[in-house]
Amino acid sequence: MNRRTFLQTTSAVAAAFAFPRASAAEHSAPRPDNDWLAEARERIQKHRRAQRVVALLDATGKPVAGARVRVEQTRHEFLWGCNFFRFGRLNSAELEAGYRQRFTDLLNFATLGFYWASYEAHQGQPNHEYIERVLDWAPAHGLVCKGHPLVWDHPAGSPRWLPDEDAELARLSNGRVQDIVSRFKGRLDMWDVVNEATHLPDKANQTRMARWGETLGSVPYTRVPLEIARAANTSATLLVNDYRIEPRYRRLLDALRDDSGKLLYDAIGLQSHMHDGGWPLARIWAVCDDYAGLGLPLHFTETTVVSGPRLGPGENWGPTTPELEAKQAGYVEKFYTMVFAHPAVKALTWWDFSDNGAWQRAAAGLVRPDMSPKPVYERLRALIKGEWWTKAAGETNADGEFALEAFHGTHRVAVTLPDGRQLTADALWQTVAPARLELRA
Repeated sequence: MNRRTFLQTTSAVAAAFAFPRASAAEHSAPRPDNDWLAEARERIQKHRRAQRVVALLDATGKPVAGARVRVEQTRHEFLWGCNFFRFGRLNSAELEAGYRQRFTDLLNFATLGFYWASYEAHQGQPNHEYIERVLDWAPAHGLVCKGHPLVWDHPAGSPRWLPDEDAELARLSNGRVQDIVSRFKGRLDMWDVVNEATHLPDKANQTRMARWGETLGSVPYTRVPLEIARAANTSATLLVNDYRIEPRYRRLLDALRDDSGKLLYDAIGLQSHMHDGGWPLARIWAVCDDYAGLGLPLHFTETTVVSGPRLGPGENWGPTTPELEAKQAGYVEKFYTMVFAHPAVKALTWWDFSDNGAWQRAAAGLVRPDMSPKPVYERLRALIKGEWWTKAAGETNADGEFALEAFHGTHRVAVTLPDGRQLTADALWQTVAPARLELRA
């Protein structure tokens, strides 16, 4: 069963199993979206902001009253992302420039592709050079990067040249994980290590990697690459990623522990491709609550909502339309609000940024093929860089203090003293950070 069919047939079941706190009344009479969203907005204010204080003192340590203070956020702690697969691959300088500009104007997180079949199309010739070029550009433009995926049984993750012998295949796959993670250590320290291991028993993919994985079983198939990646980069953030947001995945995640009982990964990857309709808001919250029970951060790794019509089965989609663009924007605003409201979630990645080259050839982008923004792009920008972005101004009081509520992230503080002198400083106000920033005049 492919992932699209799976999501279509199990969304109602998943919503039911994953909502343990729902009462019988809530099951019989679902809460309106507006109620969910109102509660989510309250949770965003509670969990994504904190009270901060800018304290201004003179050279002798006395407070300076009446200074004008301006605070503006420069970066979110939360990772707002998308795959970055079209970087350097567009057919005109104008499109390339537009892609990069639109991406960095909105997002701070980029997923880079390590699909084995294309990354190493010829055995022994991995395309490290392309990733090096991306890493030369992306962090300098404010993007945290993640590699995706290192182990996958899909044809994209199973080169045709793989050997028939299991022992040799294991050597090559494990060696690839070790080589790539160690090679990019310090520049690329976050990885979707194993992708979609839950469907191995279903024989969903008829590839060499799939046959090997079926022989091993989902747990050993996932465990060994995690152990190798950890040894290659002890400070890396390692994820397991899947589209089966149901008990089979939960059991796999729970089984991936070392001898002391500690989980072998650092964050949980949750896919949310919604080509054929968005999840109910109750399901979004239920999924977050359920997987947060493992005690690790959650990353929504692959989120898709399309703005073009389905014309038939498979990769048969029409181009974006104004009516469906409006529908896409309306739902995505709700989805992002619900996800951002849950304190366990640390990252949310869209899939794909542009309709140009999007997965399944669907109109899945935040921007159109010419890089012009869809309504969904503008709506997200109004949230990420507007409603959920700190901007505050005022004066220090008699104690030399200016208090504000700030979203977690990095902020630029600009102070104009009563005598006209100016001071600037950056405040790293993350979830766990000192609430008081002290400046000396």
